[in-house]
Amino acid sequence: METPNRTALVEDLMERFPHVPREAVIKEDLLRGGMAFDESALSGGADGSGGDVKPKSYFIFSFDHRTLPELGQAALNRPPEEIVLTGGPYELRRTVVSVRVNPDSPYRVKGDENGTLGLYLDGKRISDVGLPPMPEYYRHKLSNGKSVMEVAPTIQWGYLIYLTVFRVCQYFGAKEECQYCDINHNWRQHKAAGRPYTGVKPSDEILEALEIIDKYDTAKASTAYTLTGGSITSKVGGKDEADFYGSYAKAIEETFPRRWIGKVVAQALPLDDVKRFHDYGIQIYHPNFEVWDKRLFELYCPGKERYVGREEWHKRILDSREVFGARNVIPNFVAGVEMAEPFGFQTVDEAIASTHEGLRFFMSNGVVPRFTTWCPEPTTPLGKANPQGAPLEYHIRLLETYRATLEEFGLTSPPGYGPAGPGRAVFSVSSFMDSIPQGAEAEAATGA
Repeated sequence: METPNRTALVEDLMERFPHVPREAVIKEDLLRGGMAFDESALSGGADGSGGDVKPKSYFIFSFDHRTLPELGQAALNRPPEEIVLTGGPYELRRTVVSVRVNPDSPYRVKGDENGTLGLYLDGKRISDVGLPPMPEYYRHKLSNGKSVMEVAPTIQWGYLIYLTVFRVCQYFGAKEECQYCDINHNWRQHKAAGRPYTGVKPSDEILEALEIIDKYDTAKASTAYTLTGGSITSKVGGKDEADFYGSYAKAIEETFPRRWIGKVVAQALPLDDVKRFHDYGIQIYHPNFEVWDKRLFELYCPGKERYVGREEWHKRILDSREVFGARNVIPNFVAGVEMAEPFGFQTVDEAIASTHEGLRFFMSNGVVPRFTTWCPEPTTPLGKANPQGAPLEYHIRLLETYRATLEEFGLTSPPGYGPAGPGRAVFSVSSFMDSIPQGAEAEAATGA
């Protein structure tokens, strides 16, 4: 359980770190610890096509603090994909937050006596809550009956189309799986629940879903797509990782040339493979480095250490600048696992120092990482051992450190993430875009 009075901790951090937007303090606490929902605040629309609220799509990981069988109504009657916070006693500017369900969270989304939704902390209403409207394209099915949400869900308030085209990872089992990642379990739990959850998404389904999005997204809110999925250590459908993911990019770009910014999340691959991504039409490459510390990388990413190795992984990240340009190489790390027991750092100072070292390594080479706030999913080894995740202070100090390191090297936020600044950012799974001053963002990818 969280501390009895979470409000005191949150307000103390707001006071101690005035350069971090207060919106980011609340957002990071929701991302690291989750939120609870009154039944009346659940979205309905379990299949992603009914109702007025866009439901949670489980686009790659569960991002929940309980398994589906333990979520009760939140599994049967889905929560929204994201919420938006405004107003309240902290006068919050518009803040988009990815929904991570935790029935035991001190944060609860519920309606007041008039039915108006709000976010409550320790029983006190701290902000108004807006729900994402059901996009018109979610109301239309593919010719085979599949929903657009299942094939090509959108997140970040509609900005990003998230194409998880391979729903499992070939790093498998305790000796290979990343210790914080539940992609394989998320696949298993959805299949066990009888939900549609396509393992390998056929290219023609992707194109049909994108055609529906393109037709009905008349405001052109969808700006980028991400191609991703589990790591491929052998082959899928006779293709290695670069050709497998690249083939989708090729099909998309031939059908919808430059309609969206094309991004791929894949392993740090050899330069020839990286060139194939670029040749297929990808504009931004995300070879995620996961965690900076050498010992923790070896412990937490045993498959990646075994197949590639940390030093080679970093070398490949820097080498890929030759193909994409440094600005369009954007490795992610999982913020918070640095402090996971029993192997992680014991103090916030140590964890921040380590992560700062990693940020300086990449940013001094022109590469701007981004990060996802760690959600300790209960079926992962680190999540099971650390149900509370990392301390909120770590996340707030990371935002401060990240911004300072950007400024040290004269860099702006990475392209393909939409607007920056509190009240403007749409990136929903961490607050790094909320914490960067308005105007300090890259507006679009630039091909190299």
